[in-house]
Amino acid sequence: MKKPHLFIIGTFCFSLFSCASSGYVYLNYPQEPVLVLPREIDDIAVVNRCLTNEEEKPNKTLESIATGEIVGSDKLASDEAIKGIFDGLRNKDDIRLVIPTTLRLPGTGTRKTPDILDWEKVSEICDETESDALLVLETFDSNSDFVLNTAVEQVSSVLQTGKPSGRIPRRARVNVVSYWRLYDPSTKTILDQFQQTHFMDFDLANGGIPLTALPETAYASGLDYTSRLYPSFFRVRRDMYKKGKGRDKRLFDAGWRRTEVANWNEAISIWSEIANVRKSKSAGRAAYNIAVANEVLGNTDLALEWAQRSYQDYGDKMARDYAKVLLRRKQWE
Repeated sequence: MKKPHLFIIGTFCFSLFSCASSGYVYLNYPQEPVLVLPREIDDIAVVNRCLTNEEEKPNKTLESIATGEIVGSDKLASDEAIKGIFDGLRNKDDIRLVIPTTLRLPGTGTRKTPDILDWEKVSEICDETESDALLVLETFDSNSDFVLNTAVEQVSSVLQTGKPSGRIPRRARVNVVSYWRLYDPSTKTILDQFQQTHFMDFDLANGGIPLTALPETAYASGLDYTSRLYPSFFRVRRDMYKKGKGRDKRLFDAGWRRTEVANWNEAISIWSEIANVRKSKSAGRAAYNIAVANEVLGNTDLALEWAQRSYQDYGDKMARDYAKVLLRRKQWE
């Protein structure tokens, strides 16, 4: 399976907070994508199967993918979802997307999910494009709360007052419901199937929904699907010691000031003067801070060593709990 390198220097975003005697840092950690592709899959063909034969008419929307041109169409906005897929994965080096000669396949034309595509057809498309898998937009449906809310309000106004309402809504929400399947012809398995609902809000500056509203929402839904192939992030908090006592107070202050401008290496150097020389409670706190700083820098092994040292040598209880967190983290790195 393709395993992304999740924990590397540069993937950490942090925010620093402080109070009188303590502070904390928030870290954003990447975690494995929802969809991890088999290692042998590099090239993926993409087709649109959400229209019926009657709706199939020539246009240049899909062809514009190669040139980056955006062509909008309310009736065939589903093609914009396909374009969103291409743009969303454009910079993903381990995946190449391909447009087959058969740009569209007939489907239900509704939210009803069609049967799985015939495997001979899947293999035919993949062989033609020299692709390893086939991604299919199986269904696509959209609506807007502007039309529904306006109709309800007008009917209510007529029933209550005998005349239509003069109020014009200021915003409208467009939503797109789509269903995706990813076929692997070599194993005849469905690698992914995902039903998605995507919303976007629009201002009604001219008294109606912008003509680009549906294509924009469809395009965004395609981009959103590609997020399944990228690492996601979760936020964690790490408490830190901000203040020292006695002769260590000045050094603690100097170390903390450096963390406030993301100068973690110098902060480590300053705290090391306390941790490596003193035999006191402050030394344990300094060692703990060094552990957190190393985690911020992506040095998990060093972070664990300093957290263990803080508890084993100085009995810092916060470091004991922190070391357990780091041990669990190393199990799924």
